[in-house]
Formats: sequence, structure tokens, C-alpha cells
Amino acid sequence: MALSHSNFLQTPSVSARSKLLLPRNLTSVKCSVSSSATSPAGNALKEYNVKSIKARQIIDSRGNPTVEVDLVTDSLYRSAVPSGASTGIYEALELRDGDKSVYGGKGVLNAVKNINEILAPMLVGVDVRNQEDIDSIMIEMDGTPNKSTLGANAILGVSLSLCRAGAGAKKVPLYRHIQELAGSKELVMPVPAFNVINGGSHAGNNLAMQEFMILPVGASSFAEALRMGSEVYHVLKGIIKAKYGQDACNVGDEGGFAPNVQDNREGLVLLMDAIEKAGYTGKIKIGMDVAASEFYTKDGNYDLDFKKQPNSGDHLHTSESLCELYKGFVRDFPIVSIEDPFDQDDWYSWALLRSSVDIQLVGDDLLVTNPKRIAEAVRKNACNALLLKVNQIGTVTESIKAALDSKAAGWGVMVSHRSGETEDNFIADLSVGLASGQAWDLYFFVYYSSFMFIC
Repeated sequence: MALSHSNFLQTPSVSARSKLLLPRNLTSVKCSVSSSATSPAGNALKEYNVKSIKARQIIDSRGNPTVEVDLVTDSLYRSAVPSGASTGIYEALELRDGDKSVYGGKGVLNAVKNINEILAPMLVGVDVRNQEDIDSIMIEMDGTPNKSTLGANAILGVSLSLCRAGAGAKKVPLYRHIQELAGSKELVMPVPAFNVINGGSHAGNNLAMQEFMILPVGASSFAEALRMGSEVYHVLKGIIKAKYGQDACNVGDEGGFAPNVQDNREGLVLLMDAIEKAGYTGKIKIGMDVAASEFYTKDGNYDLDFKKQPNSGDHLHTSESLCELYKGFVRDFPIVSIEDPFDQDDWYSWALLRSSVDIQLVGDDLLVTNPKRIAEAVRKNACNALLLKVNQIGTVTESIKAALDSKAAGWGVMVSHRSGETEDNFIADLSVGLASGQAWDLYFFVYYSSFMFIC
């Protein structure tokens, strides 16, 4: 392989379930099961069909409930659903119970119930190799644009386990199965993007911008990239401790350091110092996730001092002045990627920056891994890269389509974790199986939270 540089909804009643089903699709999947059962293979029914699906509530890395799903054929395939803290308003709905007396209202027992009582009975017997058909069934059973009836977390948990089972049925690695589902011609190891300084909604410091990342683009292998990232992380820790004290080495929501620096440029200077001291100048570039929707004001400005309320207004920016700030960052630092530099509905400002800088502009809240939003961004020339998060859209099939649509537009794709993660490592296989092109704008990245490699 090459290294490429909530609203609370009750569970539908039995009578309502019949309205959620579209027998046309369900029958088509069952037909494929029936034909395989009578084929010369003989044991196809035993190997390829769902015997049971069972969901439960577990706890994610932030201590909040999320969904875990066991799907059984001849083997057990287990998947868990991640959850984000900074979420776009156009994401598919993560169904939460809403009972403030239990887990602060963040329980997912209704999503679990929707799997165990609605999805599971309808999917027993289906052929796990039919990922697209079965994902379509679940989408049509839900019947809403944002999966708010059953919950995107319920549908995704089943979809992830189904994909793993499909790989098992074909006796191939998960990344190879994903490659076949996507029609990718090659397998490409990703360049990891290390989130080493946290701000925004992920930390209690004054930093408005949410993530400062290092990208070891000069590495010759994934192992070398991982080593480079780890070494810079530890050098950065020493620099922060010496400059701000031991308490500044505390970490934010995603494992990056959260020093109480007063200015976003100061965070970039810290990264430059760490990269130079570690001996990787020129080999490691910088990326940022601004998450600007978090500090977008009602009157259409951007408040970089939004964590202090009320404040003097000295750090309030118009779209144009914020664009100039980014242009200054790109001029003064080796920044190659900026994510969500403007609000998710501020299309004008996205297009303005896109025409002003020759770097990767990544849509996260802007695109929410949704093919419809991607098509709009292509028309408006708003960005040139997709941040792919499987729980933003809710199925493996739709995630693959989002990646393929983005690459067809000449965009890059970054496969990302969420701040509320689990032990599930599905996105590692997803990033390899989807692959990428060779030019910079086609580079394929995958996010890794710092805690994933320092523990």
C-alpha cells in the first residue's frame, strides 16, 4: 500500500411500524437470500444471513451513553457508534432519551429499543453482503430526511456491524470489503492528522478555534508518520510546561493540550516551536479546525472572544476581516488545511476564502457528510475537501457515496473520528478502503485523537 501525502421521540408503535416498511426493497433482499439457499454452494444460507441483532447502551470516551450493536451470522460482529460535541445543525439526528434525571438526558435506550424491537426483527435472514440494499431498507423504515424516527445512532450501529459481517462472509479484511463496495482501484495508507492543541468547544481555555493539528506529510510510511507525530506531541508538552506551567499540560476533550493561550496565532507559534525542536521542519505541516459556527453571532459576525460573555467586542470580526486573518496565517505558517473557517450557512465567505488561498478547505459542519450538501458546495465552489464522519449521515452506504462524490469533484477526503469515541476502529479500515489520488488536493487524511497513541 502507498502512503498518500435532541429531540426526544418515542419508539414507533406496532401499527406505526407497518407504515415505515417498504416491502419492495425488503423482498428484493430476501429473494437474494432464497436463491443463495438453493444454490450449489449449499451452505450460503448459513454463512451469509443475519441470525440475530442485539443492541445495548455503552459509555463513550467522554462518559456519555452511546449505542453498541452485535450482529450474528456464523460469527459475532460488534460495532459502536461515536458521538460529537461540536455538531453541525444539518447532521442526521442522534436520538437521545431526554430524561434529565438519567445521564443528563443523554441516554440512548430508545435508540437501543428501536434496534431490538424494530430493525432486528425485520433484518433477520437478510444477506449481509447486500450493504446498499439493507441500508436503504433502514432509511425507508425511518422515513425522515435526518433519520429522526429511529435515530441515526440506531441505524448506523446496525450498518457498521452489517459491513463487518459482509467482510466476514467474503472472508476478506474489512478495508478490502469497503474497497469493493466503493469500487476503489487501489488501497492507500492515510497521512494521520494529530490534534495536539485543543480550543473551542473541546477545551476550557480562551482559544476560539477548536483544533490545531500537525500533519507529517514528509513521512515515507505510516509507522514513520505515527512516530513523528508522537515525538512532536511530547516535545510540545515540554514547551508548554516550561512556558505556562504544569497545569497547562492538561488536555482537552480530544486529547490535545489545552494551554490557556490568549490568541490563536500563539497556538500556531507553539506548534512551530515543537516541530523545529523535534527536528521536523519542512516535514510536518499544520492543519486547523476552526469550527467557526461555534462563534458565529446572530448579526453575522464572528466573535473570537466568545467564551467570555459579556466581552469588550475587541475580537469581533466580519467575514472579510476573518478571511484576512486566515490569509495571514497561511502566509506566515506552513498551513495546508483549514476546516470550517466560516459558519455552516455562510456560503459567501467560504467561496471568498476558497478564491483567496491555495490550500485545502475542509467542510465539516458545512457538509455533514451529506451528498446533497456536497453537491451544493460544488456548485458554489465553497470548499475542496470533505471531512467524512460516519455518524453525521448514518449509514456506510451514504458515507461511501459522500466520499465518491467528493473525489469526483476533485476534492480531498479526510476520514474523522468524533470527540465521543469508543474502542471501535471502523474508520481506520474506511480510510484505507476508500483510497485517494496523488495530487495534494486529493490527499487522504484520517484524524487521530492524541489519546489514541499516547496511552
